[in-house]
Amino acid sequence: MLSVVIQAGGQSTRMGQDKALKPFLGRPLIQRVIERMIPIADEILVTTNRPDDYAFLNLRLIPDLVPGRGALGGLYTALASASGDRVAVVACDMPFASPSLIQAASGLLDEEQADVVIAKSEEGYEPFHAVYRRAACVSAIQSAMQADKWKVIAWFPEVKVRELSPDEVKALDPPALCFWNVNTPEEFAEAEQLAKS
Repeated sequence: MLSVVIQAGGQSTRMGQDKALKPFLGRPLIQRVIERMIPIADEILVTTNRPDDYAFLNLRLIPDLVPGRGALGGLYTALASASGDRVAVVACDMPFASPSLIQAASGLLDEEQADVVIAKSEEGYEPFHAVYRRAACVSAIQSAMQADKWKVIAWFPEVKVRELSPDEVKALDPPALCFWNVNTPEEFAEAEQLAKS
């Protein structure tokens, strides 16, 4: 079973308003991301500390289980709250999130007995467009938080990580836009233009 968790927890400071709820081609951006994931998901939930704002989605809405722990706490909430043992975590501000890449990563999780299947580029890992094995990862993240670690990937040495190379990503997502998260009004407008074409 594949659970897909959409993370709607960021502050959206550069956008000046909640990115997830900003209209993208006429509908809230988060709705576009959800619709891209529906075909591959057995379950979809949303992590948010403002559930009232997202009630219109009619999905399970989960506030932070460990408040004040930043992105690592958000990832912990996502994995601990999902029902499936395979959990895809996707940021709400990725208009080109790739269902094919998530599906392939989910398959590799099983085929290669990995705990995390995640893309790595020159900028580093992409933890908010990746697939995790819930049982192994939840306990590793708990340990990291107890040790007062804050980096999203601080717990990676404790689990089996399968990195997706840039070539593998390109083969699964030819436009290679899946990790693009829109942070400014300019990027938002540019993404809308690309989505139209």
